[in-house]
Amino acid sequence: MQTEKECYVCGSTYGLEEHHVIYGTANRKLSEKYGLKVWLCHAHHTGSAGVHFNRDLDMQLKKYAQECFELKYGANMSFREVFGKNYKEE
Repeated sequence: MQTEKECYVCGSTYGLEEHHVIYGTANRKLSEKYGLKVWLCHAHHTGSAGVHFNRDLDMQLKKYAQECFELKYGANMSFREVFGKNYKEE
């Protein structure tokens, strides 16, 4: 989902952590398989304003991940069938 190793939110290159956009036990493995990951600085990953505590940011990343998945796999594969959800409808 990213071409540069920098925080997806602020562009920082310090203290980066890999974030599986679609997480949870089974979905984390699917995120890994389909490359639905972004780099986040600590503040935007697990900090108080981070994706794990900020629903708006979480949903923004999930919608972006779905768009990337659909661009790559198009009509060959359904995001809803793979992940069980359509984040663009929320």
